[in-house]
Order: sequence, then structure tokens, then C-alpha cells
Amino acid sequence: MNNFEFTRPSSPQTAEDLRVEVRAFLSEALKDRTLAQQAQTWNGYDAAFSRSLGARGWLGMTWPKKYGGQERSALDRYVLIEELLAAGAPVSAHWFAERQTGPSILRFGTQEQREAFLPRIARGECYFCIGMSEPDSGSDLASVRTYAKRTDGGYVVNGTKLWTTNAHRSDYMCLYAKTDTKSEDRRGGASQFLVDMKTPGIKISPIPFLTGEHHFNEVAFVDVFLPDNALLGTEGQGWSQVTSELSFERSGPDRFLSSFAALIGMVQRAGPSPTPAQAAAIGRLVAHLAVLRQMSRSVAAMLEADLDPSLQAAMVKDLGAVLEQEIPDIARRVFPSRPGIGASDDLDATLAYLIQHAPSFSLRGGTREILRGIIARGAGLR
Repeated sequence: MNNFEFTRPSSPQTAEDLRVEVRAFLSEALKDRTLAQQAQTWNGYDAAFSRSLGARGWLGMTWPKKYGGQERSALDRYVLIEELLAAGAPVSAHWFAERQTGPSILRFGTQEQREAFLPRIARGECYFCIGMSEPDSGSDLASVRTYAKRTDGGYVVNGTKLWTTNAHRSDYMCLYAKTDTKSEDRRGGASQFLVDMKTPGIKISPIPFLTGEHHFNEVAFVDVFLPDNALLGTEGQGWSQVTSELSFERSGPDRFLSSFAALIGMVQRAGPSPTPAQAAAIGRLVAHLAVLRQMSRSVAAMLEADLDPSLQAAMVKDLGAVLEQEIPDIARRVFPSRPGIGASDDLDATLAYLIQHAPSFSLRGGTREILRGIIARGAGLR
């Protein structure tokens, strides 16, 4: 397989049967959500909704049954995720735990950690935040300075994490920190930890959006003691562990469906007789979505085959962020609109929300510059 190959996976009948089941469930569960609320999908926090997915076996569905999973395929899970996001379901509560921390625990964790965390995540009862980015380092994980120093019975952590989504609502953090500050390899000497957010010495400070919403946080660690069993995987192997985790974070349909509600609003506003400009805009966006969907499904198939799709995932994330940021601008150009929070018109209210959040689409999960550096390296250009 060359570095830029995207295979076209088949769509198993189990996945299409699941699609019908999920759509029927969502049509009832989300019947009262407005288009603007649908735009909030993976910022939308609803623990009861997450538990309802867990009760149906729709969280951790690819995991072994002994850990609460259903042993279904990655493409089955892909169908579920794209249906949730396309319908604007509020998935934020369980999102990080189910999408990336759970698979990391399954792959690198001890038997004790798997038994302690995975069934609770699969039930929608245990929520994680991700402790990667830091002040002055951003997406450059090799430059993190949070340090977990070896001590009797565990580690003492000092440092700060930034842009930590849902830290104030999470039970645990999957923390990335240096454990060897003398390593000559700037990517070496790092480890991952499963941190109980109630541990003494952790201070969570909100970073409110311009809209007044609170999702992001700064999380400070001051002499925080973590026992030995908090270590995830092997000490010093954090870089390889976290880069494998990022393939889950960067490749899913969440990387091109954040603005999907606006496209729905465009189709509704255009009706059966769009102008030529409206038809061209909608057609172009649908074509781009179709291509990104095939690329993303290919990554899901590679993950199921235990291949390393980190390069392909970076491409999906970069191209998806470009599209997500374009959709609100294109909608404003081809449709008369007056975006405003609380606007009576569905498309205007949706555009108001997305315009204020779109700048973050190319920051979360790795900035555009970091992703293009990864792609350039894969192409042999650096």
C-alpha cells in the first residue's frame, strides 16, 4: 500500500441494517431539536442521551463482549457515528472516551484497566477528557513540558494543559506528559496516564467561547500524585501510543460533518427550484462530502485491519476542516441571510452558531500546519 492509497471498503449488510435502526431511534429521540441545536452536535452535552446509546449497545460496539462491547465491525460503528452527526445528536458527553481513550485502553492498558474502564464507557457512564495541548506548544506534542516525575509508588505531576474540552464534566483525563526530561529524542521520554479528575492538586479554569459557552478549559497540575496503576501502556512509549490514538481522532465523520446542519438549511431554503448559483453551490458541497466520506470510510477499514492510517487520517482531517469552514461562507454568498443567535429563521440561526465556531475547526485535533507537515513528511518532501 502506498502512502496515499485509500481503498474503497464494501458496506456490509449489518451496517445498512443498523443504519435503518439508528435513523428510527433518532427520528424520535431528536424530534424537538432545531437546526441550530443540531449544529451543536459534538459540542452538545447530554449524559442521559449518551446512556441511552450505551443501553442499546451503541458505545464501544467494536470492543470484545467481555468488556461491554458488541464485537461489531468498524464500518458498523462508522454508520452509527455518521448517522448521529448528520442528525445533530448531542454526543459530547461520551465522545472522547468512546472514540479514542477506550481503544487506547483496549490496546495498551492492563487487564485491570480494561475491566475498570471499558464496561463503564460502553454503558455511557464514564467520561474522559484529553490532556495533550499545552500553553506555548499547541499541537506540537513533542514540545510539551508537563512532567510526571517518578516517586515511591507512582508519579508526581506538575504542568498545565490547555483547550481541554469538558475537563469540568469529565471523570478522568487521558494525560500525555514527559517522564524523562533528559531524552535526546524530543519525541521520546513521554508517557500516558489515566487521571482521576478528583485527585488533589488539579485546578480546572474555564475558557469561555465568545458565545458564552463553556467547553474548553485550562487544567493545572500542582504536585499531583498518580499511583503506578495510572500509567497507560509502557513508560516512555507515550509518543507512539498517542500518535496511534490520533488516527481515531482525525479520521472520523466528525471531521467533515460539523457544518452539515447548514447544508441541510441550504437545501431547505432552496426548495425544489434553486437558482443556478444555489444548485451549483449545493452540488459542489455534496460532491466534496461524498469524497471525504469515502476517504474516511477507508480509514475506518484500515483501522479494522490493524494498519497504520495516520497519514490518511491527517489528510481527512485537513480537507474536512477546510470544507467545514467553507460551508457557512458559501451559504451566506448564495442565500440572502442575516445570521443572528436566536434568529427565527433556521438557516440564519444555524449560520450564526457556525460562523462563531468555525475558526476552531482547523485547530482541534491538530492545526492545519501540523497536519500538512505530517502529509509532507509522508510524501517525502521533508
